[in-house]
Amino acid sequence: MRLLLLEDDEILGEGLRDFLRLEGHVVDWFTRLLDAQTVISEPYDALLVDWQLPDGSGVEWIRGLRARGVTTPSLVLTARDLLSDRIKGLDSGADDYLVKPFAPEELAARLRAVRRRSAAQGAPRMRIGAVEIDSSAKAVYREGQRVELTAREWALLDALSARAGRVVSKPDLDALVSGFEGEVSSNVLEVHVFNLRRKLGRELIQTVRGLGYRIGT
Repeated sequence: MRLLLLEDDEILGEGLRDFLRLEGHVVDWFTRLLDAQTVISEPYDALLVDWQLPDGSGVEWIRGLRARGVTTPSLVLTARDLLSDRIKGLDSGADDYLVKPFAPEELAARLRAVRRRSAAQGAPRMRIGAVEIDSSAKAVYREGQRVELTAREWALLDALSARAGRVVSKPDLDALVSGFEGEVSSNVLEVHVFNLRRKLGRELIQTVRGLGYRIGT
């Protein structure tokens, strides 16, 4: 998943960023609403938002996104633990609410739950022809046999399968797989697509000429 992390505490932000990257996520970390606002049109899978930020309220920012039609799943990260705060945070349009301090492993589990609800509609496994993709286990099978993928190959497959049936442009795919700190060469992306087709079958990933790539119909 490509995540936008909005957290002004440098120690916590750095720790969460590094942990989530080890979990296989692509993380863009910002400390101010102004910075996050400039990239919100990027293709994120989830937003992790601190309530109180130096230049405003993360909860009100989420409310504003919902008013503009942005439906990206969001999780509020905050030290506010009153029932009234939880209600306000969820009523703002947040999909989940996590009280600090929390274990990073719990955040990772909640992200998996968000993924199941928003991308896989509650079903962690997806079958396309002879290929079965298990997003929860980060595993893929071809004709019942597990296929080993590199981290980048899995990130690419995960990004496409989460948007099954939709064409994903090359720039969006590169952003989903690499974020702002990763690769930008279209040739690198094409190499990953080639390797996935070699391992899982050419018919799995369709090239939509001039637009991008698609999995499923």
